[in-house]
Amino acid sequence: MEEVEVVVAHRQRATLRVGDVFLKVDGNPANADVEVRAMALAPVPTPAILWREPPVLAIAAVPGQALGVLGAPSEASSAAWAAAGAAIRRLHDAPLPPWPGRGLDDLAEELDRECAWLIANDVLPVEVVRRNREIAQGAIRPFNPVFIHGDLQITHVFVEDDRVTGIIDWSEAAPGDAMWDLATLTLGHEERLDDLLAGYGEGADREVIRAWWSLRSLRGSRWLVEHGFDPDQPGCEHDVLRARMRDA
Repeated sequence: MEEVEVVVAHRQRATLRVGDVFLKVDGNPANADVEVRAMALAPVPTPAILWREPPVLAIAAVPGQALGVLGAPSEASSAAWAAAGAAIRRLHDAPLPPWPGRGLDDLAEELDRECAWLIANDVLPVEVVRRNREIAQGAIRPFNPVFIHGDLQITHVFVEDDRVTGIIDWSEAAPGDAMWDLATLTLGHEERLDDLLAGYGEGADREVIRAWWSLRSLRGSRWLVEHGFDPDQPGCEHDVLRARMRDA
């Protein structure tokens, strides 16, 4: 009898693993709609969809190991990181998905709101929030949209023998800023940015990637706290924000 493993669980969704099958339960069926459509369009390895019975989506496990985890050094080779960069480039060069992405005005409003919450609730020192808010502004600028994954966390990219074997969790895929994906994958792993860009090739803007590190960490902190996660663990979002103070 296969054991049931709870991979992640919070008020919005839960993911269970039973053997080589992942069961994703989401209260918003639109998320699964996007995930299924995005995986069909993406020119990179994705999990096989086994069946769907809303609110459950069943997908097969992909081979290999995650590129790393947030809060710990990545044990993946430089070649594996470069392979991830090449895979992301293929995605970004693909035709845009036929649904809208987020607007810059919405993003700016959200950033202001989250920074105000962090200060009002004494989550972080005021100077840390304000400095990162200044840096984050560099990500809110006009850009040419590409097909982005949208939530390209390090645990969502699987590699084996220095090749990408699967990219998972596509519910936030949309037209968007290429630098967002590159920043998300290297969040807390800044030392691997050179390896990633060696595979990605031309067109990456390091300053914008740094701005996205700050923006993602600022806008994600409240969600993490309210859903039972700790952004203050070593190497996680709050460390990323504090690191920007050392750069000043």
